[in-house]
Amino acid sequence: MPARILQLITAATLLLVGCYNPRGAFYPYVGQAVTYWSTESKPTTITIIDTRTMEPFFTVEIPVGKQLVLDFKNGDGDDTALTPDLMRYEVFDVGTTTGTLRNALTVPDRFSRRIDVTYRPAPEYAQAADKKDRVDIDKADWWSSKGGPKPGNAAIIMHDGK
Repeated sequence: MPARILQLITAATLLLVGCYNPRGAFYPYVGQAVTYWSTESKPTTITIIDTRTMEPFFTVEIPVGKQLVLDFKNGDGDDTALTPDLMRYEVFDVGTTTGTLRNALTVPDRFSRRIDVTYRPAPEYAQAADKKDRVDIDKADWWSSKGGPKPGNAAIIMHDGK
């Protein structure tokens, strides 16, 4: 039985190692993932510059109400001279504290890259992505802009059942 418990702990550890947490994830370390938020009063754009050429190689206009998480892994890139590091990243809803960074890009080493943070003109409002909060989402077709036949003379049931 103790071997089974050890297997479960090992499996849980392997699942958590690749996750993001702004407070240090499972194994906190110096140089861990960094998070940038975009709010209505500070809509944020992140640009990463290759300082050898002064050319931007990564730009994200973080949507309002979202956060960008960047995590750099030294030595995991595909070219030891030009792009020796690997950057993992993901855009989450603001306030997300854990998650998997599913996107990756090979990048210059830490001495050859610069992160520029700029702010777009404010205010900028979030897109209405969640339709369940709209007042007219559950209205009948005849009441909405789609149109349709109105219901017949159906009996109206009052709150007291009469």
